[in-house]
Amino acid sequence: MAASSCFLLAVSLALIASHQAIASDPSPLQDFCVADKDSPVKVNGFVCKDPMSVNPDDFFKAAKLDVPRDTMASKVGSNVTLINVMQLPGLNTLGISLARIDYAPLGENPPHTHPRATEILTVLEGTLYVGFVTSNPNKLFAKVLNKGDVFVFPEGLIHFQFNPVHDKPAVALAALSSQNPGVITIANAVFGSKPPISDDVLAKAFQVEKGTIDWLQAQFWENNNY
Repeated sequence: MAASSCFLLAVSLALIASHQAIASDPSPLQDFCVADKDSPVKVNGFVCKDPMSVNPDDFFKAAKLDVPRDTMASKVGSNVTLINVMQLPGLNTLGISLARIDYAPLGENPPHTHPRATEILTVLEGTLYVGFVTSNPNKLFAKVLNKGDVFVFPEGLIHFQFNPVHDKPAVALAALSSQNPGVITIANAVFGSKPPISDDVLAKAFQVEKGTIDWLQAQFWENNNY
């Protein structure tokens, strides 16, 4: 193989490897890059605040994650308190965020996906039935978790948590591998999008009458703050 061909092959492999390496949040090139949310400059993430003006409060939030959240107002019986770069500017470029999830008895964090993050969840109190579904052909991996147990939801896959106990709440703590993991709640996205997806499309996809789709689209699809 000619030297030029070898060089081109090496460059191509390096580009492929580098693309795979930065498929999620990019690694920081300095100790920190505190988000300057007031900057008019638009970048993928946030512009760095002047390091000379950074202070300890940029890395701190009195989040009161030890305090139980209200789950009674939620139709799905859960309340998610997310700490990402929007609440904690010091997370910018660090590729991590955190969430406390409170579940009412028989409450759930409904099927959803994080397009930019893997999630690792640990149960602090109670019992949870959790799982995720793979890409086609859609195999379910599910487990009942008790206090102290840990479960991982791979990036981008649909997953859920459900409290199967009728008389006791549950609490979990989740870490996510992005400063801004994003969330797509499946039912909300399918039946609650604005403007709505055509009922012809959804009736065909779900193999039901259009009237059923119209009824589902007429419901209030709430956000439990994830």
